[in-house]
Amino acid sequence: MSADQNSREYQICTRCIMDTSDPRIQFNDDGLCEYCINFDTTIKPNWHTDERGARELAALSEKIKAEGKGKDFDCIIGLSGGLDSSYATYIAVEKMGLRPLLYHVDAGWNTDQAVGNIEKLVDGLGMDLYTDVINWQEMKDLQTAFLKSQISDQDLPQDAAFFSSLYKFARKNKIKYVLTGANFSTECCREPEEWGGYTGIDTMLFGDIHRQFGKRELKTFPLMDIFVYKIFYQRILGMEVAKPLNLVPYIKADAEALLENKFGWKKFQHKHHESRFTRFYEDYWMPKKFGYEKRRAHFSSLIMTGQLTRDAALERISKPEMDEHFLRQEFEYVANKLDMSVAELQEIFEGENKTYKNYKNKRWAIGLGANIMRMLGMENRLLR
Repeated sequence: MSADQNSREYQICTRCIMDTSDPRIQFNDDGLCEYCINFDTTIKPNWHTDERGARELAALSEKIKAEGKGKDFDCIIGLSGGLDSSYATYIAVEKMGLRPLLYHVDAGWNTDQAVGNIEKLVDGLGMDLYTDVINWQEMKDLQTAFLKSQISDQDLPQDAAFFSSLYKFARKNKIKYVLTGANFSTECCREPEEWGGYTGIDTMLFGDIHRQFGKRELKTFPLMDIFVYKIFYQRILGMEVAKPLNLVPYIKADAEALLENKFGWKKFQHKHHESRFTRFYEDYWMPKKFGYEKRRAHFSSLIMTGQLTRDAALERISKPEMDEHFLRQEFEYVANKLDMSVAELQEIFEGENKTYKNYKNKRWAIGLGANIMRMLGMENRLLR
């Protein structure tokens, strides 16, 4: 746990459960945190799932259909098997009448449940699936380098593989519209940067960490800088990213029940559990090594959107999502999969914590871009 976390008196929001484990969190005089304030003042007024949202969804559907006329697919959706991307796929096909290419990136950490969910959706909706299998030797080398870097942002290699591969494929195949499962309903409270919430794919950061700790050249690993896909792809080439879940009523429990009833889809115990590494990282590595609980942000999003009570969230956060025996088994699994001994991974785990600031990066430029996006109304979540 960082010194910053211990340098101020503990405080927790009076509405959600975000607290001073976010070292830069601010509260108003009523004890309301800045995430809740941002939800009330910025997100909620601009989030329409009523008739206005329905009209916007219909207009978006027609625009995508027109662009895709005469083509095999009119859009592309990254499908992980998790709830958000699965429900976005259902909305795109069943409610919007689109013909998406479903795109899955296999970075080596899929759970059997995620694979099963993908198969059930693909079969049930009659869609085509393209799977990009990342070179495991390169993936392993990059993830090992990030672990040795001792920073909290351990899911950046997987995220980079997922998004970079998707955008590159879309551009190569001239697919203009990328639909995502990003949404306000379950993600309105953004994870703080200190909790591994680094904003975007920073190739300078990747390059410095891999130069110091990597052993293998990344010849095929799909790595695309945030400015390439935010500026070149979207502003110059005209690629558009759409978030249909922000235009429809999206209640987590209802969506899970619908997908299960229609397709036999199985819900996960918690968000991001479709990846075995992410489950291990968020449930074990992050809270035990850094003292950060990403579930605080996940539960707080559900509190803000009326899907979870604060008392229920406090009860769940008081104990681990997975039991200790299971997590120790996962520790061994991760070590073995990365070709480390358990002792080697334990040594990294016990090493001195660092942040992205210990490595070359362009966070200042990314932050400037994020602030400009907020000023232009292109990003409503709180970004520092």
